[in-house]
Amino acid sequence: MKKLLYLNILFLGPFFFTQKASRDFPCYDLKEVVKIEPTALYKPHLDAAKSFGIKLLKDSKTVQKYIDNGKLHKIKKSGKGYRVQKLDYSRAWMVSKGKLMLEKIGARFSKETKGSTFTVSSLTRTLEDQCRLRKVNSNAALGISSHNYGNSFDISYVRFNDALKYNPKMEVALERVLRYYYDAGKIYYIKEKQQSCFHITVRNY
Repeated sequence: MKKLLYLNILFLGPFFFTQKASRDFPCYDLKEVVKIEPTALYKPHLDAAKSFGIKLLKDSKTVQKYIDNGKLHKIKKSGKGYRVQKLDYSRAWMVSKGKLMLEKIGARFSKETKGSTFTVSSLTRTLEDQCRLRKVNSNAALGISSHNYGNSFDISYVRFNDALKYNPKMEVALERVLRYYYDAGKIYYIKEKQQSCFHITVRNY
């Protein structure tokens, strides 16, 4: 079963939600958004996201509440093995285990590649952020996203060492690190081919 899930993660595309509702409704309308059911591939991500005690992040006010009570932690623009790109549609905050896992993935990647870095392309998003994103990217999740709970992030697999360039050697090294933490029960991940990134959700281990 574990091997089958891994194969699905590798080869299925970024279609995270079934199309049971029209694409025409406002994506910030919670009553409508919750009607969109996740696919079997994406459901573990949502289940993991909901396990941290963070309620759905609807807007900036909701995010600030969790920042104020210490539930969301600031992500630095750079760390060992990673860089965070300019974020137009997400926020550099995560739950503590999310922050720690990003740092662990970065450090392990740096060690395996003798000091290279990968690029984090997206972090925590509110429903409002997601709505803005969908206006410029129709591939963004139509329903609730695990990004909406503060424990998911995306890593580009075409941007290493601050250079936008296909690098199969670095891509393989990055996925080897992700597979290590997946096998350890720490994360779920999906390879998003259209977005050229790995979507990673941290489990509440």
